[in-house]
Amino acid sequence: MELIPAEDLEGDVADSASPDPPGILHADLDAFFAAVEVLDDPSLRGLPLIIGHPGPRGVVSTASYEARRFGVHSAMPSVEALRRCPQGVWRSPRGPRYARASREVMEVFRAFTPLVEPLSLDEAFLDVRGSRRLFGDGPTIAGRIRREVLERTGLVVSIGVAPNKFLAKVASDLGKPDGLTVVPDGEEIAFLAPLPIRRLWGVGPRTAERLGHLRVRTIGDLQRLDPALLRSALGERGGAHLHELAHGRDRRPVEPRRDTKSVSTESTFETDLTDPREIEDFLFAAATEVARSLRRGGWRARTVLLKVRTGSFRTWTRSLTLGSPTDSGERLYRSAVELFEERIELGGEGVRLLGVGASGLVGEESPVQNDLFGEEPESDPRDRLADAINERLGSSALRPARLLRRDIEDRDRLERQKPGAQAGPEAES
Repeated sequence: MELIPAEDLEGDVADSASPDPPGILHADLDAFFAAVEVLDDPSLRGLPLIIGHPGPRGVVSTASYEARRFGVHSAMPSVEALRRCPQGVWRSPRGPRYARASREVMEVFRAFTPLVEPLSLDEAFLDVRGSRRLFGDGPTIAGRIRREVLERTGLVVSIGVAPNKFLAKVASDLGKPDGLTVVPDGEEIAFLAPLPIRRLWGVGPRTAERLGHLRVRTIGDLQRLDPALLRSALGERGGAHLHELAHGRDRRPVEPRRDTKSVSTESTFETDLTDPREIEDFLFAAATEVARSLRRGGWRARTVLLKVRTGSFRTWTRSLTLGSPTDSGERLYRSAVELFEERIELGGEGVRLLGVGASGLVGEESPVQNDLFGEEPESDPRDRLADAINERLGSSALRPARLLRRDIEDRDRLERQKPGAQAGPEAES
């Protein structure tokens, strides 16, 4: 097994000990959102930077490595991030800015191979096996991509190079931040053996507990386990899946075209929502976010989706097909409220989770049949104007008053909850 750190790759050519250098890459931008914020505001460099909304219903989008040292990570509730890192510097996410930076990085990837499978704004798989004559072997191409991304965008990308997608993903994770890790062909089992079992796709807490009863703690332990025993513990399909991954086998190809089927956002609340105004406020914010994503991607949606979960984990998923496709946040919001009021029966319970989505996507230029009397606009020109302003000045530059009021209330509530906060006249009365 050979793990090649980035600093050992000098020049454009990197020698590999493998007779057949691997050609599947997983590229992952380091702390992407935070890195973009530092690019635009260098005074943030070296600070514990947290991207997200610090309100009681907020969630961390990402955090700089300085903030991660305090235990802050993506998807963490903002209140927990504030507790762990009270000195953290917060910035609101700027989706359009991140999307623009992502496009620049993906252009670099596609300059080396047309076989690029984006997974999100900040990561992608690449198959560079057909590019060897032009650019060199897999490790060489990975080194060149890292330098090109840094020169063109100022961003740092970690890359794993391996014989397949699963191994490339594990390799890039192990090399972060600012790393290049190579798993030569034929060294898959040795590479995986010392790693914890949770590194395998599909091994969550429950599966890890079951494997623990079999004294399986590392992937090497699983490699040595009788396959029949594994299947009896996890079932035929689950056992076979983990047996293949533990031996470094993954037959999935890199798929360059992944059509968008839907756009959605959802949140789980620390305290169940019972106030109708709070529920509607969230639906408004979620619909606004989904609409922005639609416009950013050049889509309109035919169907509005609503997901609701109560404190007892009762879950509903409801949908409403529109008369004509739309990218209007107001229209998505009114449809979501209609679904909630007419098709959800809470039975006195609070709302633990809410989600809004849009599906049945069509391109902006696609011919569509409008509403018979034209009562529902497909798009609002004011939304486009707001998008342009926010693209230029940041996502918080121009916001609906309803969202602004919600943020102010969240900040006020948060200030009252801080240790040592003084009660104001209203709290004392």
